[in-house]
Amino acid sequence: MPAIRKPKLAVWKFASCDGCQLSLLDCEDELLAVAGAVDIAHFLEASGATLPGPYDLSLVEGSITTRDDAERIQQVRRMSKHLVTIGACATAGGIQALRNFGNVQEFVAAVYANPAYIDTLATSTPIADHVKVDFELRGCPISKAQLVEVISAFLAGRRPVTPGYSVCVECKAKGNVCVTVARGAPCLGPVTHAGCGALCPSYHRGCYGCFGPMETPNAQALGDRLRALGMPAADVRRVFRTFNAGAAAFKVESDRHGA
Repeated sequence: MPAIRKPKLAVWKFASCDGCQLSLLDCEDELLAVAGAVDIAHFLEASGATLPGPYDLSLVEGSITTRDDAERIQQVRRMSKHLVTIGACATAGGIQALRNFGNVQEFVAAVYANPAYIDTLATSTPIADHVKVDFELRGCPISKAQLVEVISAFLAGRRPVTPGYSVCVECKAKGNVCVTVARGAPCLGPVTHAGCGALCPSYHRGCYGCFGPMETPNAQALGDRLRALGMPAADVRRVFRTFNAGAAAFKVESDRHGA
């Protein structure tokens, strides 16, 4: 009998720190099951050996920051039956999207001795701004449990099941005392996608918004609350301009508190 063809999995890197790709390698026992169910056809973080496309599932890390990247993501999309973006860079432009609020040429001139050698776009944008994306997995870095769920779902031909609620729900489930109510600490938990297990609030720190906006964030209400607690407008703006500064809900709210 002919051998059954395994689905081909490809992992691609654009402008990023590689942390979300490392989350896949960190899956350990789960990775063995994944490796047994698919042919890992392209994953340069793990191996230089590659197989040609087309690919059944492509995982894309990183944002688009150069003209070459903008062309390459089109090629990846054409070779991929399903394309899933992983991490804050791929879903919201990442920390590098802070360039979107300034003049990138000024940054280049300040950092590089020979700015003329640098060829970059004025903005850092998520993958969905350039091609059709089948699913977005948020996080900085992503949750490895959610990553395994996404891969398993696409292999099974179903929609991934990831939480749409906020970090506050995770805090309640763990019995955490609200850091904003009890301490007056700034916390993006009420508007941030769950997935980290309320890591920072569990250590009496406010949420930094690593997993980006939840499905129905009321960022304006949270911004108003932070102002009522005495936070200056500039600090509220800075709170919303971190890992997911380019996410629509966070960008709108940060802009509301000044340029």
